[in-house]
Order: sequence, then C-alpha cells, then structure tokens
Amino acid sequence: MKFEQVTRSTPGQYISQVGALRYLKDKLLGFQKPYMITGEKSYHAFLEYCPDDFSHIPVLRYDHTSSHEDADRLSNLSKDADVIIAIGGGKVCDTAKLVAERLDCELIMVPTVLGTCAPTSAVVAVYYPNKVFKQIDYIKRMPFCCLVDLELLVHSPKEYFIGGICDTLVKWYEAESITRHVQGYLEANVELGLAAAKVTQRILLRDTPKALKDFDDFNASEDFKRIVDTIFNISGAVGGFACEYGRISGAHAVHNALSLFEETHRIQHGVKVSYGLLIQLCAMKEWHEVKRLIPFFAQNKFIYAWKQLNIEEPMESAVKKMAQFAASHKETFRLAVPNIKDEDIIEATYALEKLVNELEKCSEI
Repeated sequence: MKFEQVTRSTPGQYISQVGALRYLKDKLLGFQKPYMITGEKSYHAFLEYCPDDFSHIPVLRYDHTSSHEDADRLSNLSKDADVIIAIGGGKVCDTAKLVAERLDCELIMVPTVLGTCAPTSAVVAVYYPNKVFKQIDYIKRMPFCCLVDLELLVHSPKEYFIGGICDTLVKWYEAESITRHVQGYLEANVELGLAAAKVTQRILLRDTPKALKDFDDFNASEDFKRIVDTIFNISGAVGGFACEYGRISGAHAVHNALSLFEETHRIQHGVKVSYGLLIQLCAMKEWHEVKRLIPFFAQNKFIYAWKQLNIEEPMESAVKKMAQFAASHKETFRLAVPNIKDEDIIEATYALEKLVNELEKCSEI
C-alpha cells in the first residue's frame, strides 16, 4: 500500500475558541524538551495573545522556504526535542512537520494565519530553497494538538484569510474530479472524506461574505468561527479520510506551475489554487459552474483573470510554460482530466479569459 493511501484523522486534539492559547501550558505537561519553530511576525502575534510566559522554550526561526534543506538545518538545532511547537502559517507548519518527522517527536500546531489546512493535515508542500515548488510529502504521525485562538486570528492579515477560503473551496471540486473516474462504490472512508469536502463547499459559498465582513470588524462571530474550522479541521478531514481521492488534482497543478513565475510568489497559495480551479473546470467543460463561481470570486476579491496575476512575461509564452508544467506526468492535472495535454490547458486558460470578458460586458462582475 502506498503511504498516501493510508487513512488518517485530523489532529488528536482540536481546540477552537477565543483565548485558546491559554491551554498551551496544559498541553505541554509531560514533555521535557519543547522547541518552537516560527517566524518573526508569527511569534510577535503569539506573544501578544498568549497569556503565559514561555521564554524558557528555545525559539528557532524558519527560512520561509518549507524546504528539505531548512528542515535538516532545524532538526540539527533541536536534536533532543520531544515536541515541536509550530507557530505560524502554512510554511511554518509544513516545516515543523518535516522537522518532527525527522526527530520522531510530537507536534503542537498554533496557526497564526488562516492560509491553508497545513495545521491539521498529513500533507507537506515542499519547495526548493528558491521557493519553486518541489514535491508533496506525507508525515507518518498527525499533530498531537492544534490550538486555534480565534481572537488572534481575527486580527491576522486578511490576505491569508482570503487565501484560506480559496484553498478550501477547491477541496470539493478536486475530490469530485478524481472520484468521477472511479467505477463502482467507493470505500466508506473515502465517502466520509468526500462528504467533508461537500460540507466545505456548502459552508464557504454560504458564509464567506458575512465572515469576511465580521473579520473586517474584528468580530470573532459564529460565522467567522465556522469558516475558520472549515479551513482547518473539516478541510484536513477531506484528504485524511478520502486519502488520494480527496487530495489534489488540476487546480493545484496550475498553482505549482505558476510558481515558475517570481511575480506570483507574492500571491497567497490558496488564491493561486482557486484560480487554477477555474482553469480545471474549463478544461473539464464545466461551464455552468465556472459561470457561477466567477461572480463569487469577483464579489470576494479573489483572482479570476490572468491579468490579476501580474506576470510580466507576455501571456502567450507564459501560458505555454504554465501549461507544459501543469500537464506533465509528475503533476496531478491528469487526475481530473485523464490524458490532459498542454494544448488543453492553454485552451482552457483562454476560454476562462473569454468568459470573464463576457461577464464584464454584461456587468455581472
């Protein structure tokens, strides 16, 4: 059995509420050698909202790459750790997962932004030191605990929240695009993962506008909490239970291809993935769904057109490069569209542009 086919749950403990950081002291009981892995801004946010003093715990800074090289460096600095505390966003969490895997120790997640389901999933997005996407890794041991402090998160940068919504919205569409090619009944755990994916889609399409408004008002409301828990825990359950049927396909292949262009490194992971979703749906000829999603993207200020990526290279040659990468055998677009070719992705990209232009002329976006 492939390791990515092993069913996993979400973290052993998931605590989501205002002031959740007050439980960190209790969760560390029994551990002798904790280490923190974090970034400068993430650690500052943690200190602002954490009521207890943890100055005795060594603090290690990641290098912003989520690379094997940085994980090796940090592992060498924390050889005696029995628990790693990840404080930060997706790349901090993924780096900490790689470190804990190398040290065979426990992991506590403290997300400080709302960018991805990295705090709750077994998946690690690995990059080269130059920040170009490298590969997907899987960890053997799920996090011991995830502490989601809503007061901290409602004061976090909005662009990460938008990125997290975008990344999570893609879950259902990628999972459905994979399983539609399966003949016969799916395994029970896969069915559960797909049900979780459908829940993410329903909640996000319904509650996103209100949650974004509450976020702007620094209001950790029920709508905000529902979106937060969808981004983190429900989303993590999709791939955990559906395994390879609930993970990535066309949208993430486009995201990975866009990492070729340095201008896109400033754009949140999830925002690029959701743009990739529109290309995936165009390649699948799901025109009704594309027309439904474009206005939703426009309303909530998500990226839905090539020009919004701000890639300096002329569109013709850049799209060709993107398509070649996304259609390659090492990528996952073929899971959504078997036998996908470069030309199919190029055609889908321009078809999306045409739809956007038509909707703009009709004043629908």
